[in-house]
Amino acid sequence: MPAEQKEVPERQQTDESLRAEREKTDEALDEIVAAIDEYADAVVEKARGQAAELLAAARKKSASRASRVSVSLTPAEIAQAESDLRAAADIADDGLRAERAEQLEILERERQVTDSDLERERERADAEVATRDEFLGIVSHDLRNMLHAVLGFTDLILEDPSPDPAKARAHARRIQRSGARMNRLIGDLVDVASIDAGALRVCLERADPTPVVLEAVELFHAQAEAKRVALRVTIPSPLPTISFDPARIHQVLVNLLSNAIKFTASGGRIEVGAEYAGDEVTIVVKDTGVGIPSDRLEDVFERYRQVDADDRRGVGLGLYISKCIVQGHRGRIWAESRQGEGSTFTFTIPVTPQE
Repeated sequence: MPAEQKEVPERQQTDESLRAEREKTDEALDEIVAAIDEYADAVVEKARGQAAELLAAARKKSASRASRVSVSLTPAEIAQAESDLRAAADIADDGLRAERAEQLEILERERQVTDSDLERERERADAEVATRDEFLGIVSHDLRNMLHAVLGFTDLILEDPSPDPAKARAHARRIQRSGARMNRLIGDLVDVASIDAGALRVCLERADPTPVVLEAVELFHAQAEAKRVALRVTIPSPLPTISFDPARIHQVLVNLLSNAIKFTASGGRIEVGAEYAGDEVTIVVKDTGVGIPSDRLEDVFERYRQVDADDRRGVGLGLYISKCIVQGHRGRIWAESRQGEGSTFTFTIPVTPQE
């Protein structure tokens, strides 16, 4: 089904959800305003009643005093007393009206904030749908290409009436590479689904991270040599035994090294380092590649994001998954870069006391 046809009902569903949320907010605000009005009216009515009672009591007291001492208030004094009470009631009314106006102003501001939040949510949902559809298009394209490669080289092997062992082995290696890429992409998709479900597994065990770092670097030596990129690893002092998931940290290193190889031109270099400082182990992958614009350094850790939107070398999941894995170890990961000078990716693993 075309992406446009899928996007329409989802956007309609998003709009309907936003409208329902706005209606709920309006109903809640209307109830609050009605409650404030009812309370204010009750306060005003009570104040006026109390003022009337006070005036009646004053009159009664004045009449009683006059009957005892044969002295009564003059009409002017009584009028003044009534005027004073009315003025006090007016002041109370003005205060309540001002308070009501202030509450309505606050509610109006809150409504505007809600409208703004809902609009941003709509834009985010639209962008998410568009990005997801683009991502699915890239994934399906890449998977088809890998599958076609597997099927094509398999056909070449099967159709060769007198197979040359060397040629058959070359075809088999190509099939193996395509299969490995497919397996990695499917694994990334499974990891993203697990992250979305809050179920990404990190199985901690106490071990020395040095072999994991060396194994990841060794995995890319042949690829680096073929591209004429120098790949070096430096671990200046022994690393402590720490609690971590070796398979997952290996996955992070593979993602970082894969990107470094991808974006470093022939004649460049990649340096991997690991050291123990303070209460954490710090692992660094530094390259002399194309670099990342400063305004994209945070974006590279978001899923489906590429430094270059037109870059089809990958689907933008590796760094997002790496970030989630590192965070699952209670560590940190960040990037530093200058365009044309290379990038440095650093992540940490906290060192916890042995149980």
